[in-house]
Amino acid sequence: MTNWWLGAALGLLAALGALLAIRATPPMRPIRLSDRIAPYLADAPAPSRLLARPTGPAPPLELVRQLLGPAASDLVRWLDRMVGGSASVRRRLGGLGLAPDVDDFRMEQVVWGGLGMIGGALGLTGLTYLRGGFDPVLIAGAALIGAAGGVLARDWWLTQQVQRRERAMLAEFPVIADLLALAVLAGEAPIDAMQRVCRLTRGELTRDLQTALDEAKAGKPITKALGELAERTTLEPFSRFLQGLLVAIERGTPLADVLRAQATDVREHSKRALLEAGGRKELQMMVPVVFLILPVTVLFALYPGLLTLMSLSS
Repeated sequence: MTNWWLGAALGLLAALGALLAIRATPPMRPIRLSDRIAPYLADAPAPSRLLARPTGPAPPLELVRQLLGPAASDLVRWLDRMVGGSASVRRRLGGLGLAPDVDDFRMEQVVWGGLGMIGGALGLTGLTYLRGGFDPVLIAGAALIGAAGGVLARDWWLTQQVQRRERAMLAEFPVIADLLALAVLAGEAPIDAMQRVCRLTRGELTRDLQTALDEAKAGKPITKALGELAERTTLEPFSRFLQGLLVAIERGTPLADVLRAQATDVREHSKRALLEAGGRKELQMMVPVVFLILPVTVLFALYPGLLTLMSLSS
């Protein structure tokens, strides 16, 4: 990199720093409504710690917020307008058992996008330097592609986390339903049966049920806690299971037969998913056979004949 490119880069960084400083000054920064009413809400009672959930940002996100200042909120709002899908993000975060805070997720996407931009720019800079040249247009394009890839990669990783958790919940669900059915048949109430199963088992499904029970112990009606959990989950069999629990609690209907039927349905669903996965794997196994083994076999079969024809024609 020549001296004038280094000076241009330093000047650009200085200009960006000055722009951020000017943008963060009080005359340029509007006062938010939450800041105006915050002094009047200082004496509000703190909520119960039993209802507290990990809603605060992680330490790296807090560091990014402190470094960027008000520009972080502007980046989050701009990214939310560009990408959209806040309802889908909120539902997937709820499916992971996390607080549906879209702003924190957008901040994570900003961080991933910044890392992707830096990685793309540095990678292409290294390649162009090894070739003995330096093209700022290509480097800027690689930085933009890396930023977009980082933002999309964070969204893809969230989807993978939700799918992995759903698979774990599907594997746990028949056992949980059978244990609840046995406890109800033994004469326990649905709430007592849930508490017993949560004490005896561990897993993602048990964690969600325990969260609903903790909210009920803190004073929330159990029907409301289970209803919110049914709305928050992304697993349809588990949602039907919770709706059956709600009906049994509210109306006193028999629950053991319903739980056993739902466990049987989930086992049949697992069998169908296994058969579908086997069919997809069978098609994937045909790809190397059709595109690699078969052409090589045909080539070995036809090559001697082609040599003979070529020798006869010459």
